[in-house]
Amino acid sequence: MSNIFKIILYAPLFNALIFLSSFMPNRDLGLAIIALTVVIRLIFLPLSMKAQRSQKALNAIGPKIQAIKDKYKNDRTAQGAAMMQLYKDNNINPVAGCVPILIQLPILIALYQAFIAGLKPESLSMLYSFVPSPESLNTLFLGFLNIAGKNPLLAVLAGVLQYFQAKQSMSYMKASGAGASPQVAAINAQMLYFLPIMIIVLGWSLPAGLVLYWITTTVFSVGEQMYLKRNQ
Repeated sequence: MSNIFKIILYAPLFNALIFLSSFMPNRDLGLAIIALTVVIRLIFLPLSMKAQRSQKALNAIGPKIQAIKDKYKNDRTAQGAAMMQLYKDNNINPVAGCVPILIQLPILIALYQAFIAGLKPESLSMLYSFVPSPESLNTLFLGFLNIAGKNPLLAVLAGVLQYFQAKQSMSYMKASGAGASPQVAAINAQMLYFLPIMIIVLGWSLPAGLVLYWITTTVFSVGEQMYLKRNQ
């Protein structure tokens, strides 16, 4: 593990996890994971909501994007210039929707490392001086689910929730008049099934704690989309 990655991301997340567990009944690390996930999502909530609004606006101009592609299909330079002008006129950042995903990736990697190597007694040596060191690490979520091991049921639950979150997102875009582009509609239809299946397959082989993180962040996303729909 890179020392920079360990110092900047892995160690802070591990310490935050152990710190939060000290407030949980029986030092339940599963509950601490849920709490840590909520804290992370709240920190990045303004950025996430901005990205969702940007994605909605981007989908709304789908027909105009397609018209530019058709008009300048033989001139990539003119096509690119017209696209950038369209984004500028509509105050849209075309890459804003990718930012939350890019942020989550290193967090997922750090949490994966925490559950592969971190949940061992010797890992407590990484704790900061102000974080109380537990006598042992309680990896039994709610007293019966071992989050350090694999859990197929949690993997399936994560996939099902991801499906409903994607379905909700598509419904939200459709209700707002976005997503009219055939290309966007085709991609969304494929992702509606592909992403949940991929999550189930990956979750089947990953520590349950990481899957619990994904379940929590998906539920948070559902709530975030409901809020945006009510306040659009």
